[in-house]
Amino acid sequence: MEYGKLNIHVVSENTNYPISDATVRITSENEPERTIEESNTNQEGQLNDIELEAPPLEYSMEPGANKPYSEYTIYISAPGFETVEINGAEIFSGQTAIQEASLLPVATGEPDSAELFVIPDHTLWGDYPPKIPENEIKTVEETGEIVLSRVVIPEYIVVHNGPPSDSRAKDYYVKYKDYIKNVASSEIYSTWPEATLQANILAIQSFTLNRVYTEWYRNKGYDFTITSSTAYDHKWIPNRNIFDSISRVVDEIFSNYLSRPNVEQPILTQYCDGRNVTCPNWMSQWGSKALGDQGFTPIEIIRNYYGDSMFINSTEEISGIPSSYPGSPLRQGDSGEKVRQMQRQLNVISNGYPLIPKIAEDGIFGPATENAVRTFQKIFNLTQDGIVGLRTWYKISEIYVGVSRIAELV
Repeated sequence: MEYGKLNIHVVSENTNYPISDATVRITSENEPERTIEESNTNQEGQLNDIELEAPPLEYSMEPGANKPYSEYTIYISAPGFETVEINGAEIFSGQTAIQEASLLPVATGEPDSAELFVIPDHTLWGDYPPKIPENEIKTVEETGEIVLSRVVIPEYIVVHNGPPSDSRAKDYYVKYKDYIKNVASSEIYSTWPEATLQANILAIQSFTLNRVYTEWYRNKGYDFTITSSTAYDHKWIPNRNIFDSISRVVDEIFSNYLSRPNVEQPILTQYCDGRNVTCPNWMSQWGSKALGDQGFTPIEIIRNYYGDSMFINSTEEISGIPSSYPGSPLRQGDSGEKVRQMQRQLNVISNGYPLIPKIAEDGIFGPATENAVRTFQKIFNLTQDGIVGLRTWYKISEIYVGVSRIAELV
């Protein structure tokens, strides 16, 4: 028997503070009446490393007749909050799945209520409409259309949960990185080689930033950035679980996108699965997996499909963060304003996560600051080295913005 792991993180939707002692109950798709696990979240609102059965790893390595993941239902409840039920959480062999849950507070005396989220099939397993081809570079005419003057990583994007013309579909405000992690977890398998994950994530990011940069849907009279329809954009699923291997890659390369010489806008990099649908001159997902197995680098995989002129670009224009990454890691012995900013943010975060010790906001990276950083890294499943590299810096910024509520939707 093979297993994967599930980590659960429960917060209040109103404050983003963790909810301790929330009850988590897990059942299997195959035996919905049998409780596999029932435990409570810790002081940080977490329940980590739950082992759950999963199909053999090999099922996700080649297209085949066997579903490569098992599915579970997660029930989350806490006094004073609305219960959440997530049906169809995916577990792969050897992978850590991450389930974030935001619970809505209910007023005293109100009847108990529950919110249900149903996770549909993964796009590599289920039946979804293929992408309708578009030009990879959008022509922007002098007609007064809104087009950004530079590539910016937005804090939020607005996702229309359906095709563009479906006026009944709900719009969701989603943090940019969370959107990319959700789409990647919905459209590629987390078990694939790292280079394949990076190549596909770069394609997803570049496509998304093209929609942002050209204001594609807003210029057609819509009030959203992108849709969740595979015929038009990518598959995004409300409240689906993501995977640690994918989350780590996104955290490291989220400000990157794909470019061609003398083209300002990110390229609309379209792709298909390469099994049910073929797409000449676009990336094949299963084909990219085979190239990753052969040792191709991410850019080699990209160029194999989109041509040799494609290159990886990046932007330092990142919305919604208090301060940009200092350019090199902060560690014990460093000092200055960037250290002070990081100390201040950790102290605010510690109001919601009291295991993180309060530290002096003196701009000096001493042993106490290193200890606070290590504690933060442990809570948020980062490498516990006490060094504030890019991934830790932006995670601190993300949690700080969430718990301090200083973010404004853009």
